[in-house]
Amino acid sequence: MIRKSLKDAPCPMARGIERVGDAWTFLILREALYGATRFDEFQKRLGIAPNMLTRRLQRLVDDGLMTRHPYSAHPPRDDYLLTDLGRDFRPVLLALMAWGNRHFADGGETVQLVDRRSGRPVQVALVDADTGDRITQANHYIAPGPAASPALRARLARSAQALFPDSTTPAASIANAY
Repeated sequence: MIRKSLKDAPCPMARGIERVGDAWTFLILREALYGATRFDEFQKRLGIAPNMLTRRLQRLVDDGLMTRHPYSAHPPRDDYLLTDLGRDFRPVLLALMAWGNRHFADGGETVQLVDRRSGRPVQVALVDADTGDRITQANHYIAPGPAASPALRARLARSAQALFPDSTTPAASIANAY
């Protein structure tokens, strides 16, 4: 059975998941953010089969999250380096780390995000880059963007109405946003 590609799906989450949507790819990106650049480093740290690692690294290169730079001609060897697109995935990994620590760290946190200046552990939070306000379900909702279809606008309006039945943000205004 051939799996349907989500690369051109209207949903930005679906398009992103298409590029990084399996556990090995997340872990390869994690290791790259930890500083791994060489095939043998990824393989040793992850315990992944070479053929699987080869396919996933190639896909990350093809999708623009990593780039390949030769470091040896004989034998031919490459470093795999994160591109700006790959480095932009860092907040996703940090949010997943925080979620995993909060819900699945029975023996305690194995990794923490630490402030470089003070050395104190910090709590990962999603914030509005313009205001610095923390993003919460109580104060924010997903609204249709300029390219949203009428069906998506209606679906998001129903969702907002269900989530915020007494809200001053009427569902109709969400459906007609933009």
